Amino acid sequence: MFVVAGATGRVGSATAERLLAEGADVRVLVRREADAAAWVRRGAEARVVSLGDRTALGTMIAGCEGMFVLLPFDLGIGDLDRYADGLIASIAGAVADARVPHVVMLSSGGADLPVGTGPITGLHRLEVALRGTGAALTALRSGHFQEKVGDVLEVARESGLYPVFASSADVPLPMVATRDLGAVAAAELLASAASSEAVDVIGPAYTEREVAEVLGRALGRDLDVQLVPAEERAGALMDAGFRPHVAASLAELYRADETGMLRPRGDRSVRVSTGIESTIEWMLGR
Repeated sequence: MFVVAGATGRVGSATAERLLAEGADVRVLVRREADAAAWVRRGAEARVVSLGDRTALGTMIAGCEGMFVLLPFDLGIGDLDRYADGLIASIAGAVADARVPHVVMLSSGGADLPVGTGPITGLHRLEVALRGTGAALTALRSGHFQEKVGDVLEVARESGLYPVFASSADVPLPMVATRDLGAVAAAELLASAASSEAVDVIGPAYTEREVAEVLGRALGRDLDVQLVPAEERAGALMDAGFRPHVAASLAELYRADETGMLRPRGDRSVRVSTGIESTIEWMLGR
């Protein structure tokens, strides 16, 4: 039996769906009863639990062959580091308590670095904590998600603007579809690793301008790519409703990305192929 946390998210749901398609026994962990019922109808076992409850989480994962886990971000909380560290202690503690043999973790490029990467520093600390539990850890480190276009979809649709938090919109960047990440996560769980490693998941490369062109065609309008300079990013994020410390953390993340801190540095890499056109059509419900 495999346990999948975060099954209501894009990567977690894709992981659980792929495992079910492969005929595996799957237990999904969700936060709401309504979400549990939906997964039971799909053929999974479902449990409602908080990742911050070490005792309950340990009970839910006891006896499993492997577990998929992530570190959920809540950008509305008061202290990002304190929030992350509480979840890390609970997740790693439960994995150690239950003696889970293999954990596949959704991580990120740059998670090998302890500082300077904004919210990704929490993923670094989770990787370190899980490596200390006795479980074999497969840390999946991807770059940009193709689905991030959803963050600007309504702005693009309503105003014709496509904001880019970078100094250039013409730098090719690997972008991964979360469906592909879920497929990789499921494959890694089924492979049952005996030792820990970091795996870079690398998708097709696009510039932000190319993404804007694809999105514009799908929306039936031209989009104006608008660069947000480094000195204006934190302020723009606060104007969008983020708390100052969250805006500063995200601005640090954008800076880390531009300076190459998030580039692939894993033990091995896996290439995936879903294109941005397919992802945008899927997001638009076509």
